[in-house]
Amino acid sequence: MNSYRYQDQTALITGASSGIGEAYARELASRGCHVILTARSKTKLEALASELTRVHGVQAHALPCDLSQAGAPRMLAESISELGLPVNILINNAAFGTYGRFEEIDSGREQEEIMLNTSALVELTHLYLPGMLKRKEGVVVNVASMAAFAPCAYMAVYGATKAFVLSFSEALWAETRGRGVRVMALCPGATDTGFFDEVGSRDMVKGNALSTPQRVVQAGFRGIDKGRSYIIDGRSNQFAALVSQLLPRRSLALANERISRPK
Repeated sequence: MNSYRYQDQTALITGASSGIGEAYARELASRGCHVILTARSKTKLEALASELTRVHGVQAHALPCDLSQAGAPRMLAESISELGLPVNILINNAAFGTYGRFEEIDSGREQEEIMLNTSALVELTHLYLPGMLKRKEGVVVNVASMAAFAPCAYMAVYGATKAFVLSFSEALWAETRGRGVRVMALCPGATDTGFFDEVGSRDMVKGNALSTPQRVVQAGFRGIDKGRSYIIDGRSNQFAALVSQLLPRRSLALANERISRPK
């Protein structure tokens, strides 16, 4: 499969204010792609949009939005429509995790996690995939996780949402093959994004080498150019995913429980 042409395309990137989303925004802009940036932080988005326009000469729009709230994806789409820009590339990156014993985690917070990690992703794909198919050109990257490959004790909801994202992406990849649109799940392992600080489980990554957002994004570009349904960042993560397919799921769940058990 040929390399995708990003010059003069327009990309919508969710969770663009930091981490993998910010790295995607920077890399796409460096390739001449116009970007629409969304996340909750207005200040960070506007600063990044201004920088990308100044450095790369692309159009960069900051549209703050909390996609964990009902109706937010459609409201975002209406704002994008007012800009008069098509969305040629969709990077569904926005997500967060919760950590702890399931019965002790706030139910409302986990409902927001499900809304952001899965529902918003599906709705945005519904909104923009038809146009890509009509134009016979486009890219959808759904950021999943290594958590998609095995049950994640103490991060049960997060792991389940990422398993959904992987399965959903692979199914759409199969549906859209040969129709001009490339759909892929990007599966990073532990990455230096502040994710584990936010969920309060930094101990889970002590002693493990963290990837960088930039390296994860480069894996994403390679996967799109190769027409992959999913891609895993890093050889050790690729090996871990392979092992997870060979072991009984009961064993995987118990092993992850021991590794992730709260101190």
